[in-house]
Amino acid sequence: MTVDRAPRAVPWLDALERELAGLIERNGWSGIELRTIYVGGGTPSLFGPSVMADLAARLRGLADMSGLIEWTAEANPEHFDAELALDWRNAGIGRLSLGAQTFDPAVLAWMGRLHGVDGPTRAIRAARSAGFEDISVDLIFGLPGRLGRDWSADLDRVVDLETEHVSLYGLTAEPAAPLGRWVEEGRERLADPETYADEYLEAASTLAAAGFGHYEVSNFAKPGRESRHNQAYWEGGVYIGLGPGAHSSVPPRRWWNVRDHATWAARLDRGDSAIEDEEVVTGDAAVLEQAWLQLRTWAGALCRTAGQRDLARIWRERGLAAIGGDRVTLTPAGWLILDKLAVDFADRDLNADAGSQTLSDPRFRTEACSTG
Repeated sequence: MTVDRAPRAVPWLDALERELAGLIERNGWSGIELRTIYVGGGTPSLFGPSVMADLAARLRGLADMSGLIEWTAEANPEHFDAELALDWRNAGIGRLSLGAQTFDPAVLAWMGRLHGVDGPTRAIRAARSAGFEDISVDLIFGLPGRLGRDWSADLDRVVDLETEHVSLYGLTAEPAAPLGRWVEEGRERLADPETYADEYLEAASTLAAAGFGHYEVSNFAKPGRESRHNQAYWEGGVYIGLGPGAHSSVPPRRWWNVRDHATWAARLDRGDSAIEDEEVVTGDAAVLEQAWLQLRTWAGALCRTAGQRDLARIWRERGLAAIGGDRVTLTPAGWLILDKLAVDFADRDLNADAGSQTLSDPRFRTEACSTG
């Protein structure tokens, strides 16, 4: 679920409820079971107390939550205090994702973040006091060199927080965002590819040494603390997204909502669908997507053809992958070029001999295991 920046809780909750009810009716669904919930968008904490309890009540009116195994909510450190932490725990939220990004005061100012260097520490202290035992922290890398950010110091700081999970994000310049315009106009320069790679590999090494498992290209967790919700994405499972710009998937069909909040809400007010567009992923596209999804996790991909096995051995020789039985798993160096390797891996499947195993083999199907 995505959250708009305007903190109007009741209209947001009403719209989410209408959207889910509409999806159930239009698709003829019955007996929906929510296994995981993720309330994202970066700003759920702006809503303040009582909102998550209200959300839970509305969801229970439309779906079975008795088998819920994980409920995550994102928070900005500056908006998360002891009162909100206790309110969220009482509502049923068990996993907290904090958008720390950096601990450098100059970079925080450049990013427009208000929580200050000690904000994450205060937020984590409040969360622990309320009973949160599963906390994730976001950290961003690949920043412009002129900022002088000490990446090693940020990594040491995040380790010192003793959280259960860390998510890495490489800075990107989206064309429609201010940073994208600055880069296009020559007013800002992103990190060069070598610096980007060096920072990613340093993070992988530092976090592994601190006891985190690098279980997905951008995610690190202490044993048993891997994100259950995100695994539905990476395993090609079923997930339902509510809110502006949210994506959903019931394989092989996938759809996404309009991004503008006002348009999203207006459509739902009229009783219309908020879906902007959809696609059906089959054939070559499905083979490529499966390769990309499987190779991005530490479970790796199954080598189904002789060509894939040969390719895996080449990757291992180059330090890009490890092989265990019939599966190939990328190393951090391999994850840096995931897109290229996934294309090559899928190509060795698509161009295999006619007698080779294909995606139609039942052993390679992914069961729908989660909605969120």
